[in-house]
Amino acid sequence: MDYRILGSAGLKVSTLCFGTGTFGGANEFFKAWGSTGVEEGKRLVGLCLDAGINVFDTADIYSDGLSEEVFGQAIQGRRNELLISTKATFRFGAGPNDIGSSRYHLIQACEGSLKRLGTDHIDIYHMHGFDALTPIEEVLYTLDTLVRSGKVRYIACSNFSGWHLMKSLTISERHGWAKYVSHQVYYSLVGRDYENELMPLGLDQKVDAMIWSPLGWGRLTGKIRRGQPLPQESRLHRTADFGPPVPEEYLYKVVDAIDAVAKETGKTVPQIALNWLLRKPTVATIVIGARNEEQLKQNIGAEGWRLTPEQVSKLDAASAPPIPYPYWHQRQFKDRNPLPPSVDRKSTRLNSSHAN
Repeated sequence: MDYRILGSAGLKVSTLCFGTGTFGGANEFFKAWGSTGVEEGKRLVGLCLDAGINVFDTADIYSDGLSEEVFGQAIQGRRNELLISTKATFRFGAGPNDIGSSRYHLIQACEGSLKRLGTDHIDIYHMHGFDALTPIEEVLYTLDTLVRSGKVRYIACSNFSGWHLMKSLTISERHGWAKYVSHQVYYSLVGRDYENELMPLGLDQKVDAMIWSPLGWGRLTGKIRRGQPLPQESRLHRTADFGPPVPEEYLYKVVDAIDAVAKETGKTVPQIALNWLLRKPTVATIVIGARNEEQLKQNIGAEGWRLTPEQVSKLDAASAPPIPYPYWHQRQFKDRNPLPPSVDRKSTRLNSSHAN
């Protein structure tokens, strides 16, 4: 397993992160992801730790808090072996203040997550979305207070626009408060919007990416292909409307390219899609999920090998989306606006004596 420094922090995270959105299954939306209980959760956590994965991602809203509860029980006795990433901001309760990133809600949300997780600190605490109704100063001062209290180690954001992130970083710097070190974003071979503004911003400001839904909201599992109906067992039946839209012909074009690379490498469609992301600038870790041990082992197989530059270029070309303004204009001025290079991130590999 490779490890990468997370943004401007000194924290090393494994290039694969285990997402516990499949834990709990408390409502119809999350049941479509999975309903992992405590005992199965323990086995999955153990497999991850044995493989060298050291960061685990959840959120207060996943299964109405049950994901955090199940995960907290699954890691009992192993808390010091791993990093916990969780999130707040979205609605968690029926009250008028049970939503957003106000001081009131964040303190309440943090205390609730700590209790459900059964721990005294959160390693990476994300703002799950941008709250335009709460002053950014209030949000960041509250987060800085949580860091100084020891309840939170590092702060991060998720699903921010470029100006949301840049303004937040500027305010933190002005006041000497804790800064966002990571941005949890959607990025995949069928969803490359991240490259236009957020990736260059991350490079410039040393804010690395944790990638959510790296398989394009379940579209790059290898089960969806041209001329075939959607598999009977697919979360897309119940969750597609909540995710990013992907034109069918574009999806098939990308899958065709992945299939061609699969023949060259002997790897699976998901493994190639994940490995492609690991070749991209600013990507620190990829959040992978799994309903069961077999899926988890398959996803872990995305690490330990590398696509060639030629294979990366082939996938780049097949998945190249239309470029919105002003980015298409800026790319005509390549002398002064070079694209981020498609090169491997520097990383450190776990000593083989500590990995299975």
